[in-house]
Amino acid sequence: MCKYFNLALFLALIPFSLIVAQENMNSQLLNLDRIYSGEFSQSYERTIQWIENGNAYVIIEKSKQNPEADRLVRYDSQTQSQSEFVSASNLVTGKGPLKIESFSLSADGSKVLIFTNSSRVWRSNTKGDYWVFDQDSGELKQLGMSMEPSSLMFAKFSSDNKYVFYVHKFNIYKENFQTGEIEQLTADGDGDIINGTFDWVYEEEFGKRDGFSVSPEDSYLAFWNLDASDTGVFYMINNTDSIYSRPIPVQYPKVGQEPSAAKIGVIDLKKGTTVWVPLYGGERENYVPGMQWVNDDLLLIQQMNRHQNTLIVWSYEPSTKALRKVYTEKEDTYIELLYPDISSNSWGSNDLELADGGKAFLRMTENDGWRHIYKVHISTGEKVLVTPFDYDVASMRVPTEKGIYYMASPENSMQRYLYSTDIKGKGKQKRLTPASFSGVNNYNIAPNGKYGIHTHQSAKTPRTVRFVSLPDHKIIKTIVDNKAYAEKRSTLSLPEVKFTKVTTEEGIEIDVKMVLPLNFDPNQKYPVIFNVYGEPWGQVATDTQVGLWDVMMAQKGYVIVNMDNRGTPCLKGSEWRKSIYRQVGRINVRDQGLAAKELLKLEYLDKERISVWGWSGGGTMTLNLLFKFPEIYKTGVAVAAVSNQLVYDNIYQERYMGLPQENMQDFIDGSPVTYAKNLEGNLLLIHGTADDNVHYQSAEILINELIKQNKQFQMMAYPNRSHGIYEGENTRKHLYTTITEYIMEHNPPNASN
Repeated sequence: MCKYFNLALFLALIPFSLIVAQENMNSQLLNLDRIYSGEFSQSYERTIQWIENGNAYVIIEKSKQNPEADRLVRYDSQTQSQSEFVSASNLVTGKGPLKIESFSLSADGSKVLIFTNSSRVWRSNTKGDYWVFDQDSGELKQLGMSMEPSSLMFAKFSSDNKYVFYVHKFNIYKENFQTGEIEQLTADGDGDIINGTFDWVYEEEFGKRDGFSVSPEDSYLAFWNLDASDTGVFYMINNTDSIYSRPIPVQYPKVGQEPSAAKIGVIDLKKGTTVWVPLYGGERENYVPGMQWVNDDLLLIQQMNRHQNTLIVWSYEPSTKALRKVYTEKEDTYIELLYPDISSNSWGSNDLELADGGKAFLRMTENDGWRHIYKVHISTGEKVLVTPFDYDVASMRVPTEKGIYYMASPENSMQRYLYSTDIKGKGKQKRLTPASFSGVNNYNIAPNGKYGIHTHQSAKTPRTVRFVSLPDHKIIKTIVDNKAYAEKRSTLSLPEVKFTKVTTEEGIEIDVKMVLPLNFDPNQKYPVIFNVYGEPWGQVATDTQVGLWDVMMAQKGYVIVNMDNRGTPCLKGSEWRKSIYRQVGRINVRDQGLAAKELLKLEYLDKERISVWGWSGGGTMTLNLLFKFPEIYKTGVAVAAVSNQLVYDNIYQERYMGLPQENMQDFIDGSPVTYAKNLEGNLLLIHGTADDNVHYQSAEILINELIKQNKQFQMMAYPNRSHGIYEGENTRKHLYTTITEYIMEHNPPNASN
């Protein structure tokens, strides 16, 4: 036998057609190198600033002369004709062209406030430099020149275009941008006392960032003042940026710990005096998640008790100091302010939508079994049901003089569509999204309600964006068609997506989204990957585009499954969502486990090769499923999981679970660490050591318990990575390589795949 192998001769003997066929087949399959190479990048729309009540808008574009320079361009909404609003040549400093990260306009549009050189504060880049460009004089000036770079927050114009207000180091300032004269309006902010912005938990759980507002005619400035001096400090450790470790302190109130004391101050900008609004009930036993001006002498303030089951809306008149209770809402369980939904931004401002020329506001409530919109008259407190329909409103859009737009999907909770109805609650409804846009839709609607940015996607179609007129939904311009991405994606061998339902042995109907393997054969048996979440802030079994990692795993021969249990924000009535109260980690886990048990009755699903994985709440769900249903789930990957509910933040955990001082056993029974002793399968824990949301502590608590119970597992820590585990070169690719290889090792695909 010849001991040498001539590769060149061997390749020469292979028919050329077979080589070409193999190359074509490889080009139809995904791998992690291709996913993270940028080969399949999508296009996204630019953020717009509506002006002239929505009859026009302004966006950031690159200069045609200098691709590195930014400019602002005005578009007419109806004709889409464009004109230069601020040229790139006007936005040049001594250090070169300004990079516009965001911008805002003065009331008359003559001044432009430009935000640049930003840095991250918790979740968002809210700290940076501000420049003012004067359209009349052509001058460009930087604000806060005496302050360190990248240190100003939430700058905004006065209505008379003379001043800009902003936050710097927990205090509020007023600057005359013509003269550079600066006046400090608050003086006690030091980190423990916070003026004009928020602590970690208010931002994370109430979506609060900008913490002050100027009245429409510049008479008053209202602001939040938080006393976080008694809030516990959690220390993360940076071990890699120096030969000595460095602690990173985060004011973080754990569940059961008192909230920071919150109050609203109103500064009389003419007199320079500050008055504290005398809200009832104690500053540490209540939250203040919303505050807004209705007119120059009327402020609306939203107050919630610590249990978050009572909401009060107050009106306050600074001139008379009159405080009046306008509206009270109560629940036996909890009240949602932000209403997480697949067709809305869950980190909004909490402002109430004003209607009837500022005489009323709109509020979504769940007191009657459905999530409905009510109109509340500010002067009388009278309530009018605006959406008297037997289905849930997913989220609101802008009200107009005659009606209101809202998102809903009465027939299919996996989808979302735009509807309109009369603002007077006459019971007339109309779906505005055409039938051709089946799937999940979203809208950014102009203040006048005549135009909107419409985005659409489905399991079969990539995300597209268009500018439409309303209410006729006529397409004026396609903004993003993603044709190049769609064409590139179409060259792949794409799996079939199947939507179905299962009913558990307890009679609960669960939505299911399944991605089937290539060349699916119901007579074969396939391994399964359950991708889970299962908490009130997310819905996963939706008619949205299948991610590339799921496509890749389906190409390898896996069935990918998403399911939504009770407690998730499906449009299935209040009882569906609120049943999770004091049951996080129990009712949702039981729904998932029993639904999987039913689904696995399908003959083509291999019960011996079942994986489950999830992130954050999904990581917690993964742990609970592995520990509580070891007979079902053989392999699990838990990313950034909460192992013990007692170490998460107070606002989120107390909203859905109550206070541990009152029902400690519920927290114990819902925490994965309680059941770690039941681990039988394969477990991979993944956590970022700089996770300021779910602390790395959570992983170590579980690790200790697994060691105590002599349970074997694997662990991957990502140094100095946050909850999203994305910082640093190659991090995401490495993360998904780790997940992929672990699942394939312990839950291998069929040999032919």
